[in-house]
Amino acid sequence: MTAERDPIDRLTCVIPAGGVGSRLWPLSRAKAPKFLLDLTGSGSSLLSSTWQRLEPLVDPERIMVVTGQAHAPLVRAQLPDLPEHNLITEPSPKDSSAAIGLAAALLEIRDPDAIIASFAADHVIRGSVLFERAVRTAVAAADEGSIVTIGIHPTFPSTGFGYIKGGGARTDLAPFDVYDVDEFVEKPDQETAERYIAEGGYLWNAGMFIARATVLLEAMAKSEPQLVADLREIAASWNSSDGAQKREELWPHLKKVAIDYTVAEPEAAAGNMVCVSAHFDWDDVGDFASVAKLLTRGRQSDLAVLGDSAQVLSHKSSGIVVSESDRLVALVGVDDIVVVDTSDVLLVTTKQHAQDVKQLVDRMKLSGGGHLL
Repeated sequence: MTAERDPIDRLTCVIPAGGVGSRLWPLSRAKAPKFLLDLTGSGSSLLSSTWQRLEPLVDPERIMVVTGQAHAPLVRAQLPDLPEHNLITEPSPKDSSAAIGLAAALLEIRDPDAIIASFAADHVIRGSVLFERAVRTAVAAADEGSIVTIGIHPTFPSTGFGYIKGGGARTDLAPFDVYDVDEFVEKPDQETAERYIAEGGYLWNAGMFIARATVLLEAMAKSEPQLVADLREIAASWNSSDGAQKREELWPHLKKVAIDYTVAEPEAAAGNMVCVSAHFDWDDVGDFASVAKLLTRGRQSDLAVLGDSAQVLSHKSSGIVVSESDRLVALVGVDDIVVVDTSDVLLVTTKQHAQDVKQLVDRMKLSGGGHLL
């Protein structure tokens, strides 16, 4: 009799590497998006760090990256151990349902029993042992047919993240840390976020999803049957002579929608989602305020510098300076400032308004400044 495969041996990790990261403009741009940049001063890009985090769990044959065609060469350069057939290129960005759904459809063909786990390319995680423990717990729950997400214990009342409202403990799936998901909550206002923290029972939604590939696709098909049908058709012809033609025919018409809306929210409402309560440190590098927080963590400094610190002169100032030019950046008596100095753009704002950088990018798209994006 053949021994049953351990669930972790059927795990494939998928890294969706898309999005420009417009709140990090002008550092992050269309040709060099944030996941390809070193934003922590570690010497590794966010994408490379994600790869390194997954290596102890699975071998390279079971790590896939989904990215845009324009970024494929740089992804290959940064991840030399990524198998060629595991680099999945999208003809155009169609959001996370299409990206993760395509990976699931390809995996479903390769291994009908495959378990898929999706981890964004632009997150920073500390605590590798705790990360691996959370993933293994999630994989065990997914093997039982559940759709699983990994939630992060909030450290402050953030209005920039979505939240997961936890329900009853699922000791039938794991002895601890696994709970029903009662609801996914959109990014709240400050008062609501403070209430969530005070009440307890809420976790940050980090966008990590783990499930059997077929289970994930069938859940997505409940709300978007045409999307899943097209993804499966694209996957079926992926390596065939007419694969490129099939992608050209179907991809432009795929619905652009996040997996939160096609899977997470409806499945939570139906009582079909569970959550692993994780204990590792997690950051979503979404704007320059979050970059500053990462760079000054554990340091006796109020000013974060990314780039050549010799090009920054500061007196009684705090915030973050990103230096990519040969100019000297001098600060005197300014608090929580954000200065990003590149060869062709100088951005000055404050940490309080770091999220608003996206508004500038949106205006530039309409005003003919696209060459700077």
